[in-house]
Amino acid sequence: MKEDTILKVLPWDVRSIIQKEKLKFEYLQEIRLREGKPLIFLYHDTEVIPGAKARRPYLVTKDNIREMLEYISNYSLYACEQEMRQGFITIEGGHRVGLSGQAIMENGKVKNLKYISSVNIRVAHEMIGCADAVFPYIVCNRVLCHTLIVSPPGCGKTTMLRDLIRQISEGNSWIPGLAVGVVDERSEIGGCYMGVAQNHLGIRTDILDGCPKAEGMIMLIRSMGPQVIAVDEIGTPEDVHAIEYAMHCGCKMLATVHAESMEELRKKPLFNRMIGEGRFERYILLGNNAHVGQIEGIFDNRGSLLYKEAMEMAK
Repeated sequence: MKEDTILKVLPWDVRSIIQKEKLKFEYLQEIRLREGKPLIFLYHDTEVIPGAKARRPYLVTKDNIREMLEYISNYSLYACEQEMRQGFITIEGGHRVGLSGQAIMENGKVKNLKYISSVNIRVAHEMIGCADAVFPYIVCNRVLCHTLIVSPPGCGKTTMLRDLIRQISEGNSWIPGLAVGVVDERSEIGGCYMGVAQNHLGIRTDILDGCPKAEGMIMLIRSMGPQVIAVDEIGTPEDVHAIEYAMHCGCKMLATVHAESMEELRKKPLFNRMIGEGRFERYILLGNNAHVGQIEGIFDNRGSLLYKEAMEMAK
C-alpha cells in the first residue's frame, strides 16, 4: 500500500502520532518536520498540530531529522546528492520530500545540502477521474489539443496531469486510446519503483524515469513513437526547445508549469513567446480558493476563457 511507503520513511515517534491521531492517509497532504518546532500535518486542507490543544505540541528533534534522512536515503545521503541539489528527494510512490538546510556551493551553483533542519513530505495522491471535466475543452473532433496546465505549487497540477495521461492512454468517450510517452524527471508522475510505475497511467503509456525532460522527450520520439508526450514542470529554454521539436514531429503535448495566473505566465519571456505564437492550444489554470485542484479556468490559444468552474457550479 502507498501508505506504507510514507510510514516507513517517518521517524517512529511520528508514525505513532499519525496512528494516535487516527489520520486517514487519503486526506493527508503534507508532513512538516522543523527542528525544534512543532510537528505539523496538512490534512484535508487544514493545518493540524498534534498536542496543540493541550498546549503540549510534539517538538521535532535533531534525532528525528537524522532518523528520517537515513530512511529516505536508505542510509546513504551521498547516493542522493544529485537529487538533493534540487532541494528534494522523490521516494517510492512519487512522494516528494523537500529539504532545507545549509547549501554547499561549487562554481556558483548548489552542489548539495548539509545540516538539514527542515523536511516536508508532499504526499502524492491519485485522484481517478479528476480530469473528467476538462476533456470537452481539450479535445476537438476526437483530436487532443496541445495542453499546458498552469498552477501555483500545491494546487494539484501533477495530479491532474496524471489522470489526463491515464485517460488518454486508456481512451474514453472523448478520445481513442493513444500511445503516451512520459518523461518523469522527478519520479512524481508514475511513482516508479525499479522502473515500474506504482501509479496507474494506462495501458499505452511508456515512462522514461529520472531523465531530464528535454533529453527525454527527444529520446522517446526517436525510440518509442509516442502520439502524446507528457512532462511535468517545464521552465528552461531546453525544455521549450524540446517541446517545439516534439510538436513539429506530430506529437501532442501535455505539460505543466508554475504560475499563479495567465498574467503571470505571460510575464515569463519563454512562455510569453509561446503564447504569442499559439504553441499551446489550451491552458488549464488551477487554484485552491475553494479546494485543491479547483479549475479556475480553461483558455484557448488566444487567451479567451472557455470554461470556469464557478460558472458550472452555478448551473
